Amino acid sequence: MSDLASKVRSTLRDVPDFPKEGIVFKDITPVLSDGMLFREIIEAWRERYAAQNISAIVGIESRGFIFGAALAHALGVGLTLVRKPGKLPYKRIGVDYTLEYGTDRVEMHTDALAPGDRVVVVDDLLATGGTCGATIALVQELGAVVVECAFLVELGFLEGSKRLHGVPYHALTVF
Repeated sequence: MSDLASKVRSTLRDVPDFPKEGIVFKDITPVLSDGMLFREIIEAWRERYAAQNISAIVGIESRGFIFGAALAHALGVGLTLVRKPGKLPYKRIGVDYTLEYGTDRVEMHTDALAPGDRVVVVDDLLATGGTCGATIALVQELGAVVVECAFLVELGFLEGSKRLHGVPYHALTVF
């Protein structure tokens, strides 16, 4: 495990029984509160993607906005938002995806990306992969290419990477 992964791992806070009984929530707020660690994370990602001709960062609601905005700034590219229904004001496309019990939906503006754009999809956590898989489908519907998905944390035992449509991904730390 890298030094950065160890720092992230030791800074995350486990919150038992949140949002419901039996779940141990990985709270990223202590990571965000540590300015030097937050800077190290963004710098590591900037180095990873600097030579990959990235056109935009796609941030997934809502914690993906935090990391995505910082990475977009570091790379000097734009940030595209993927949101839950009813949150985007302009023309949009959407994808429904399955959850353990039911379905959900994510949306993106129709003019958010152009064909051939090279993007990195960013979120804080890869769990079951449904939201990220739907985001990849949206990006591809607009003709853009997902170079990689970047996560702070992966819950590997949930096998969410299987829902990423074969797109490469990188997680700073894995549980």
